[in-house]
Amino acid sequence: MSKSALITGITGQDGSYLTELLLEKGYTVYGLVQRSANYQFENIEHLLKDIHVITGDLADFSSLARAVKKAAPDEVYNLAAQSFVQASWDIPELTGDITGVGVCRMLEAMRLEAPDARFYQASSSEMFGKVLDTPQKETTPFYPRSPYGVSKVYGHFATVNYRESFNMYACSGILFNHESPRRGREFVTRKIAIGVARIKAGLEKEIRMGNVDAKRDWGFAGDYVRAMYLMLQQDTPEDFVVGTGETHSVSEFLELAFSHVGLNWKDYVVQDEAFMRPAEVDLLLSDPSKAQEKLGWKPEVSFPELVSMMVESELKALNGK
Repeated sequence: MSKSALITGITGQDGSYLTELLLEKGYTVYGLVQRSANYQFENIEHLLKDIHVITGDLADFSSLARAVKKAAPDEVYNLAAQSFVQASWDIPELTGDITGVGVCRMLEAMRLEAPDARFYQASSSEMFGKVLDTPQKETTPFYPRSPYGVSKVYGHFATVNYRESFNMYACSGILFNHESPRRGREFVTRKIAIGVARIKAGLEKEIRMGNVDAKRDWGFAGDYVRAMYLMLQQDTPEDFVVGTGETHSVSEFLELAFSHVGLNWKDYVVQDEAFMRPAEVDLLLSDPSKAQEKLGWKPEVSFPELVSMMVESELKALNGK
């Protein structure tokens, strides 16, 4: 009998790659989709015939309980969130409700309707914020620097609490930045890829950026969903840091992206205060050794390959139009 999985945030970047992985493994996949006037199914349009869509919202406990009861899942992957860090200063209360308390609602729905199901929480490297140790590992203290980071810390410890209080199989993946051509357009990597393609095509003349000196540990989302899956296949639930163990600045991303189309990034990038964070996270760098040793996981796509992949995808999209 095949396993079933319930994925919140299934329409997002991670949700779409995870769905592809689970379908390949023979899972029955249910996806929780927020009801809105305009469904955003771009990332999973090619998968709709193979999955079951359930309407629900992390802000609405009753919808989560109904979704869990309907899916009767073996595994639940909680990927949904208000996930844009910059926006979290503008909507801090909403971010806290969805990204933080929403985790508790889902765990409670599982405790009541599917206590034996295994739970994955999408924690974030933004929880480390103003880092106290470099590189960051599972035991590094959290020091979040945004309402988003604070909310993720709440969700992370809610997961720990349900694991320890109710003996639930609940674990968190502390994922460092992971990107792909399916990344939301508001995120800096996708913004750069789109901007480079449009500049190359003569449709734009510049990209306005915030802090180009910020350093991140960037990997490919398709690699990272494998780690999520592996976490729920272990004998006991544990939390894992997932990253490449390499750090690159935003300016390095810009340099690679523009060089892919034969241009110099310094001729087209304008720094703009409007895109600066009120409290910056200057450096994030993972120590993924635990995931490598216990899960047998390692990334397959390199940083230059990731940048090229994203730019090439935008160039093809423009040519297609």
